Amino acid sequence: MPIKIYEFVLAMLFAIEEINRNPDLLPNVTLSFTLFGAHCDSTTTEVNSLNLFSKYELINPNYICAMSSCDVILTGPSWTVLAFIFLMWIPMFDYDRFPHLYQMAPRDTYLPLAMVSLLLHFKWTWVGLVITDDDQGVQFFSNLRQEMHRNEICLAFVNVIPVNMQVYIMRAETYYNQIVTSSAKVVIIYGEKNSTLEVSFRRWECLGTQRIWVTTSKWNTLTRKRDFNLDLYLNTFIFSHHHHEISSFKNFIQTVNFSTYPNGITLKQLSWMYFNCSTSISYCKTMNNCSSNTILEWLLQHSFDMSMNDDCYNIYNAAYAVAHAFHEKLIQQVDIRGMEKQTHLMHECSQLHAIMKSIQFTNPIGDPVNMNQREKIDAMYDILNFWNFPQSLRIKVKIGEFSPYFTHDQQLYVSKEMIEWATGNRQIPISVCSMTCSPGFRKSHQEGRAACCFDCSPCPVNEISNATGMDQCVKCPDEQYANKEHNCCLPKAVTFLAYEDSLGMSLACMALGFSALTTLVLGIFLKHQDTPIVKANNRTLSYILLISLLFCFLCSLLFIGHPNLVTCILQQTTFVVLFTMAVSTVLAKTITVLLAFKITAPGKRMRWMLVSGTLNFIIPICTLIQLFFCGIWLGTSPPFVDTDAYSEHGHIIIMCNKGSVTVFYCVLGYITSLALVSFTVAFLARKLPDTFNEAKFLTFSMLVFCSVWVTFLLVYQSTRGKFMVAVEVFSILASSAGLLGCIFVPKCYIILFRPSVNSLQMFKNK
Repeated sequence: MPIKIYEFVLAMLFAIEEINRNPDLLPNVTLSFTLFGAHCDSTTTEVNSLNLFSKYELINPNYICAMSSCDVILTGPSWTVLAFIFLMWIPMFDYDRFPHLYQMAPRDTYLPLAMVSLLLHFKWTWVGLVITDDDQGVQFFSNLRQEMHRNEICLAFVNVIPVNMQVYIMRAETYYNQIVTSSAKVVIIYGEKNSTLEVSFRRWECLGTQRIWVTTSKWNTLTRKRDFNLDLYLNTFIFSHHHHEISSFKNFIQTVNFSTYPNGITLKQLSWMYFNCSTSISYCKTMNNCSSNTILEWLLQHSFDMSMNDDCYNIYNAAYAVAHAFHEKLIQQVDIRGMEKQTHLMHECSQLHAIMKSIQFTNPIGDPVNMNQREKIDAMYDILNFWNFPQSLRIKVKIGEFSPYFTHDQQLYVSKEMIEWATGNRQIPISVCSMTCSPGFRKSHQEGRAACCFDCSPCPVNEISNATGMDQCVKCPDEQYANKEHNCCLPKAVTFLAYEDSLGMSLACMALGFSALTTLVLGIFLKHQDTPIVKANNRTLSYILLISLLFCFLCSLLFIGHPNLVTCILQQTTFVVLFTMAVSTVLAKTITVLLAFKITAPGKRMRWMLVSGTLNFIIPICTLIQLFFCGIWLGTSPPFVDTDAYSEHGHIIIMCNKGSVTVFYCVLGYITSLALVSFTVAFLARKLPDTFNEAKFLTFSMLVFCSVWVTFLLVYQSTRGKFMVAVEVFSILASSAGLLGCIFVPKCYIILFRPSVNSLQMFKNK
């Protein structure tokens, strides 16, 4: 703070000189001033004053309060300091009588957004906050928390530093532990310097706390050589109000001669103002004999900032605002009463406030200044950073800007190449509670902790996350599937039970092989149709059964290949009708065997059934009943072409949907009931005496048939995709092959390999 006193005085001197040299502003009038000093601590401040004719009263930057006597007071942004000034210097100050308070600095409405934008730029989502326990600190915390919540940034801790020094001392260790034990590497500081907040910061400095500090221009004072510790700062980012550079200010500082100014500003007084706040009280005496060059050299040794900071710039604009107000007042008085009354009327300041609150002007560097508090513009910010050099030297460098007047994605600009990190490289430090989840993972929030603290969980099946830090995985469309890494969706391959597949080819070969075998058996039976073994059990039924089995084997080929509406309908209807014919034929054969032995005596009433061939009507009757069920099936909910995008990973399966599953199981149940009746009748006739009695073979064939389809019902429910089709085809082939093998293979063996048994003489001998 003591160094700032010189900065404020020099900024005021610079502005006064510019105003006095300007022939268009207050012509023929010289602006003069008087300087006063006061103790510098957390509750007092230095006092500077100037007056148009006699004196103005001026106290540090940012606010102007116009009094009825036309005195002007400048004070800093701290309301504590302002209240002290009014109490000590203006005891009779009444806020109701003197409501004219003018803020020189632009509004910091977008400061929280600017800081959050910088955090997002560097992907810092886990930060600490240190504020003072006053109205400004609480308001800033509220606004910052809203912006952080909106942008998913979390506060690791909040240090609310009390204004009272005694209270702070009691809690100092707690504040220190909060900051050093936190994993947050970035800390935002908001509050006044020359306060308990600065005491806290200096304590952390002495204890070697390494953090990235994000703060405002109130904290842009360069650390003095004797205090500078490079290890303390990972980096510092300062948000300063944007304004054009005043290039002539540096030359003014280098050439200023204090001896040319009134007695109110002397080296002795400036020295006292500094060292009254310093520990080197004895050095004040030596300053009485210092020249202006000597004191400027001394300032440079203490890292004196040669550029005009925010506070100095506000003093600069404040001086011009007062000058423009008096200039406008002077013009009004001249127009009304004439030049001869100018001097007298300048002391009539009753209308000065009306002029001051509406005055607008452009300062010499081209920046607009508006004293209307309701039309105060929101600040744009320069982002400043420090470059470190040997011998503990640091230079403040502008590395970016923030403007609330641009679109959201263009408000912040940061030149990463201009930033120098304390680590010695350009790698950006990390400040996160949890490392960002990579693609293929999603956030799994940790219970009881901030939203920024989470675990990373892999995406579920067929879901992806193609960006870092995703809260939820996204499900792939039906026509796509997630890759192994779960970071992108790939197009699914269209598939079906094709002849080109090994499974489809195997089933097709089996169907053709069994069809050929059935044809061979049928040929053998036709060739040996007059032999006893062929004639013994109604050869007509045997021919019908063989033909039915032949078509059963061939109908399985309808299930293989690219499905279409015709094949979908033919698959199910052909399958159930042919199997009904085959099973009803077996039923007719079993009844024939039973009747042949139970009703052979002359005079039996049912003998005519064997002689007349009435049993052959069992086949068409059973088939017609099945056709009736098929008609209902096709009329209500027929099979259709469908796709299955879920059964097989990475594939869309084209298959036939059976339509009404209920009707499908009804027709299967009908076939099963016929098979059970056939099995029961054959079981009853299995021990009847006869050389060529096939009841045993019929019983075993029905046992195989029922076992296959019971197994089918169990397996079919647990399979998906083209494997469901394969299971159905295999069941058709297995059950048909069971009938063929159990009923006809033993007979073919006798016909081909034991012809002596298949003779009429052998039959008569039996």
